[in-house]
Amino acid sequence: MRFMRGLVGLAPFLALIAGCQQPPPAPTPAASTPAASAPAQSPVERGKYLVTVGGCNDCHTPKMLGPNGPEPDMARALSGNPSTEKLAPVPVGLIAPDKYLTIVNNHLGAWVGPWGVSFAMNLTPDKATGLGSWTQEMFVNALRTGKHQGTGRPILPPMPWNWYRNMTDEDLQGIFAYLQTLPPINNPIPDPLPPDKIPR
Repeated sequence: MRFMRGLVGLAPFLALIAGCQQPPPAPTPAASTPAASAPAQSPVERGKYLVTVGGCNDCHTPKMLGPNGPEPDMARALSGNPSTEKLAPVPVGLIAPDKYLTIVNNHLGAWVGPWGVSFAMNLTPDKATGLGSWTQEMFVNALRTGKHQGTGRPILPPMPWNWYRNMTDEDLQGIFAYLQTLPPINNPIPDPLPPDKIPR
């Protein structure tokens, strides 16, 4: 009886050992990836995708009040902070380490912070007020260096150029190509204001 119990106790161990000796299952053929069969995006299509997921409309498209609060006014897509809007006065002392780092207007296009006031620029191809007079090289250099037109004044917060500079040349060129397809909208954007010119 004791011998039988020993065999019964040994049976699971032997089954485990036998299972470990089995050859591995044959590999299954790899499924074809959808990307391999999908047509490649054009630079303009890629640029539109990147502008959309990159949140460019968050600051560069004026807002209108909808049933769920502020919504992008796509009739003025990517035309920057509306030039017709006046900045509300900012109380002295509101921007401080123990209070607010930044405040923003209703369009999310004018930002006030320790740097002063920055305005979301017009990204449409309007020649007088937007990117219509820029070259692709100027655009790519601006996002690589954080300088307006690639060589000018600093691009100020909240523009996340320091993240976007990590995009590939092809991605940045695609964004520029897409922006050049937008309807041009004349909307002059003021230069940034230094801290001593914040409206009070």
